[in-house]
Amino acid sequence: MLQSCARLLRGGSATCLRSAQCRFSVAHDSLPYRHRDFSLPNATWSRNTQQLYDKFLELCKNGTWRRIPSYNATVHHIEGNPPAEREKRLFTRNIDQDGVGFEYSMFYNKAENRMICIFQPGPYLEGPPGYTHGGCIATIIDSTAGAGAVYNFGNVMTANLNINYKNPIPLGSTVIVDSQLEKVEGRKVYLRCQIRSHNDLIVHTEATGLFIKLDPDETECRRE
Repeated sequence: MLQSCARLLRGGSATCLRSAQCRFSVAHDSLPYRHRDFSLPNATWSRNTQQLYDKFLELCKNGTWRRIPSYNATVHHIEGNPPAEREKRLFTRNIDQDGVGFEYSMFYNKAENRMICIFQPGPYLEGPPGYTHGGCIATIIDSTAGAGAVYNFGNVMTANLNINYKNPIPLGSTVIVDSQLEKVEGRKVYLRCQIRSHNDLIVHTEATGLFIKLDPDETECRRE
């Protein structure tokens, strides 16, 4: 998942480092509809979700923030051969129906090393009755913080997540997943993350994460 994020964020192919003939590229609008950008607004978004999206989209106009596309699948492309569709799915985009699973849109601020995710959990993410499952919360934290790490450092893998669940997240509510880089020590990338209500009045979750930058040899064409 994070490897495909690198392609999306950087706007170019992520070339395997030991072979100039192998590259990974994401789907584009010319490909079938099922490869559409799921981070764009749809009819299931609440008013709060739409308003936050509009707020950050406005901030993108001066280049401070950048909206991050999010596709349900990737296309594997070998130079000289036509793109071959893959059966694999991005975990957070594995449901085609709008509004029932992970509804989210990410925005990145390079100057602040900060990734914001506007997240609206659907009914298929239920844990305690009426509230979001803790594993789904961990997933959106991992996805948000990991995407921020990928943007700065290329391919990474999650090594550790420490999560404190403070207040449950109601299904259908709108929350802000706010991740920021803390420090870098060699291949170790440390980030912190907080989930707040749409109006910043409630802290739902706090977390720290450790991601490891992958060596070039570890990233060579693993999707064969």
